[in-house]
Amino acid sequence: MFPKPHGTLAPNSFAFESLPLVAPTGFREYDARWLFPKDLNLMGVQALGLGLGTLVHELGVRPDIVTGHDFRSYSASIKLALVAGMMAAGLRVKDIGLALSPMAYFGQFALDCPCVAMVTASHNDNGWTGVKMGAERPMTFGPAEMGRLKEIVLSGAFRTRAGGAYEFVPDFAARYQADLLARAKPVSRRLKVVAACGNGTAGAFAPAVLEALGCEVVPLDTEADPSFPRYNPNPEDMAMLHAIAETVRTTEADVGLGFDGDGDRCGVVDNEGHEIFADKVGVLLARDLSRLHPGATFVVDVKSTGLFASDPELTERGVKADYWKTGHSYIKRRVNELGALAGFEKSGHFFFNAPIGRGYDDGLMTAIAVIEMLDRNPGRTLADLYRALPKTWGSPTMSPHCADEVKYGVVETVTARVRAMQERGEPIGGGRIVDLVTVNGVRIATEDGTWGLVRASSNKPELVVVVESPVSEARLRAMFAGLDAVLRENPEVGAYNQTI
Repeated sequence: MFPKPHGTLAPNSFAFESLPLVAPTGFREYDARWLFPKDLNLMGVQALGLGLGTLVHELGVRPDIVTGHDFRSYSASIKLALVAGMMAAGLRVKDIGLALSPMAYFGQFALDCPCVAMVTASHNDNGWTGVKMGAERPMTFGPAEMGRLKEIVLSGAFRTRAGGAYEFVPDFAARYQADLLARAKPVSRRLKVVAACGNGTAGAFAPAVLEALGCEVVPLDTEADPSFPRYNPNPEDMAMLHAIAETVRTTEADVGLGFDGDGDRCGVVDNEGHEIFADKVGVLLARDLSRLHPGATFVVDVKSTGLFASDPELTERGVKADYWKTGHSYIKRRVNELGALAGFEKSGHFFFNAPIGRGYDDGLMTAIAVIEMLDRNPGRTLADLYRALPKTWGSPTMSPHCADEVKYGVVETVTARVRAMQERGEPIGGGRIVDLVTVNGVRIATEDGTWGLVRASSNKPELVVVVESPVSEARLRAMFAGLDAVLRENPEVGAYNQTI
């Protein structure tokens, strides 16, 4: 019998190498992430594979699974330990090697595997690892599946089964690239594109795809380096966006595209070097796609701009906006439930459903959609398209530190506090509260359309804070000050990673 995992082990003890270590906090809402080897050792990874296989059989899903890994120096060893556990649980594993997360999702279709287990920590700092999992293509696990997996793994309730198998699939990246290009529309002009990869895994794939599409590619930080020497490969991070903007200006590029560590997100900078937050990119793409698909439904997360519901051009075309929970698993599932044309997250996860894509998030497909949008607007630059949007003042995604063990409780406290403020008619940031959306944290709307959001991060010990105003920068800053004042009533809330 496989030994029951421990949440903590002394690093210098023999037990550290002979017993599985799996910290409970690594199980997040829709994926899993740990510091390796501090909170997870290789025997713990094997236990995770056993637990995943046990859950797949419990769900009654055909036990075929595709797996891949990002480029971090330890990711291949973690994947092989995971494979050992999955095979012991009776899963038939198809290994695509070094991969992006969307490449693994594509593998579910191309290799006819209902299940996926992608070893990646995305843009997290070096030292982190994780697994993105699913058993119902194209969806990935949500809270119910992750909760059950955590229960199986931490209790040691594994079930070994016969029938496990392993197959390595060679040259899978070429199949993925061919599928992307087959879905892309022929472009009529050669665009100069900055391809920024933040020294993450996307550097091995993104430039080649863009060149094959007919773009002139200006590579930026495409060399693999898991220490991320310049900035984390995170298209929400202003350091990455500023670096892209500088390169766009110096090279006179048509567009700058930034990919996160595992290639499922894409950030955009226009030809004048303006960083466009991903929710506004979503509005631009919704405008473009709604010309081809009037009356389409778009799912957007609660962090996103209010323009999806108020933009006159989208309203004229009968576009329906559905604001939903932040998180790639939530938005992906909602897109498929509603049959939406696409889903957009402020983090840069974009989900294109049929007839464009297969419903999963893919940063390279997002890049192709941006390039096609520009091609369908001859004579207009990306900056021209961006200026045509109604003006709003928005913040980046700001993340004050808050420990995993307390962050959800803090959000509940904040929600109760602002609800009481609304009932008493007490303003926040100088505006009267007219609406609270609590589908995911709390989104506070005031009477002039200014809003602010507080929610718990699903994959880091942080809160998430976003504010926007259609009125002025002063109202934006006032809302942030009011929201931050409420947060500071909770001593568990620490410093921000960035602010406005």
